[in-house]
Amino acid sequence: MPKAQKSTGKRLVNMIKVQEPSRPWEIFHMDWVTGLPPGGEKSYNYFLVIFDRFSRTPILLPCHKDDTAMDIALLIWNRVVSWTGIFKSLISPRYHKFTSALWKNLHQLLGKNLSFSTAYHPHTDDIAERMIQTLEDMVRIFCAYVL
Repeated sequence: MPKAQKSTGKRLVNMIKVQEPSRPWEIFHMDWVTGLPPGGEKSYNYFLVIFDRFSRTPILLPCHKDDTAMDIALLIWNRVVSWTGIFKSLISPRYHKFTSALWKNLHQLLGKNLSFSTAYHPHTDDIAERMIQTLEDMVRIFCAYVL
């Protein structure tokens, strides 16, 4: 039997389906585009991608690799929440800046749900993962062309 047809022995896990939102910016996803060459006046080298599950609208926020959890929280509050309103649920990868005590306390105070996705697992947040990957490809092409 060819190797590609052999069972890996791993059991399939039933994934929890992400609830579909009933209005824009009720549920959004976050992820990072990393490893970019520094650019702009402030030498940004990361992008935070925020994606609305309802309208499929992305927001790209330039940031730095060494930004703290507080820096990211303020960036989201000032650039996203002030425009979209308070969200119901936020889905993000298990990244140390999102799993910090600051984020847990912030979500608890707001009475909101903070969910974590498995990296590169299309069943967890298939639509968002594909959109974020497409945006990442576009940003990388742009950076390679401009710089």
